[in-house]
Amino acid sequence: AEFTGSAGMSFGAFIPRGITLYLNGDANDYVGKGLSGGKVIVRPPSDSTIPAEDNIIAGNVILYGATSGEAYIRGVVGERFCVRNSGAVAVVEGVGDHGCEYMTGGRAIVLGGTGRNFAAGMSGGIAYVLDGDGDFETKVNPEMVDLDPLNDDDRAFVREHVQRHQAETGSVVAERLLADWPRSASSFVKVMPRDYKRVLAAAARAEARGEPVIDAIMAAAHG
Repeated sequence: AEFTGSAGMSFGAFIPRGITLYLNGDANDYVGKGLSGGKVIVRPPSDSTIPAEDNIIAGNVILYGATSGEAYIRGVVGERFCVRNSGAVAVVEGVGDHGCEYMTGGRAIVLGGTGRNFAAGMSGGIAYVLDGDGDFETKVNPEMVDLDPLNDDDRAFVREHVQRHQAETGSVVAERLLADWPRSASSFVKVMPRDYKRVLAAAARAEARGEPVIDAIMAAAHG
């Protein structure tokens, strides 16, 4: 379904698999709240002359409590982006304060700046942030997460979703990154909860040895 203009609160909330909503305009808070397998695309109107990557296009608390699905938002969003996301994948071009707060799963890709206190209480999932200015580390809450460079799997994942973002929204930022790939991949930082990383590593080791994966996960989780 396609929409034009200014959407109010909770655009695309709870939509299930098989439903895709396109919004040519802007939206208020809670876009994709409780997203349950559907897809939400927000992009500026085709006749817009403002640079999308420098302007707010959607409000606060985007993808609150989302469990699955995808969101591609061409522009900057407000505070508490992906709070309590547990399984959705989202691409945006900048976020406000408290990004990925209390996130437990899913993936977030930020192709621009962040506010302060990023990843506070983040216990699962992964965020990939384009650190164009080299100051992202100062905006992260380091209590529960590590900052790492991308590995080969990460680079493939980010590239695939930046390509989707460009295809769905016409993003100029995505176009620039893809034109300079793989060099531009080195500007991304991977944000991953330490406990989550430990559990995944234990599972991979167990699988490689032919040992029970669930036992390794339980041992690492309580370790």
